[in-house]
Amino acid sequence: MSANRWTSTSMPYLTPWEKGHGDAWGADAAAQGRRGTQRIVFAGEVPAPAEVARLFGLAEGEPVVVRRRVILLDDQPNELTDTYYPADIARGTGLAGTAKIRGGAVTLLAELGYVGALVREDVTADVPSEEEQEALRTAPHEPVLRLTRVTLDRDERPIQVDRMVMPALRQRLRYEIDLANGRG
Repeated sequence: MSANRWTSTSMPYLTPWEKGHGDAWGADAAAQGRRGTQRIVFAGEVPAPAEVARLFGLAEGEPVVVRRRVILLDDQPNELTDTYYPADIARGTGLAGTAKIRGGAVTLLAELGYVGALVREDVTADVPSEEEQEALRTAPHEPVLRLTRVTLDRDERPIQVDRMVMPALRQRLRYEIDLANGRG
């Protein structure tokens, strides 16, 4: 496998971290001998895009909070991620700001009383928009993977929607399914 290729698993990003620890991305990259950082390019309330509204069970255009990030691997763009939260959960919290969240957003959500119990992920392949191609530094017509992740709490309420765009030629997605314990 190419040294520029990244193997991604979802589990580290779904579990709250203990107080005082860094974020999952930095730790995951470090465990693979790499450097993982991120740049938050926007955070705040926006009208819910159609897909996000549908996943949250809202009307299109209702307010949601989004954190838009460029995820960097060894200082190179590796992923574009927009993470959305219902406004009633995220308004007035660190989720609505551009400051780094110690332990990550999942840890802050848990501190606020929102813990994920079920996650659904859908992955598709596509051609990037010009803006995505420029941000990810991909070649013209180089495909991207689009991953949409919905996290639901124990009451099956959606508490987080992630929309990620990754250069397909630099990614490998790994899913582990524990059949003995009924976990995916």
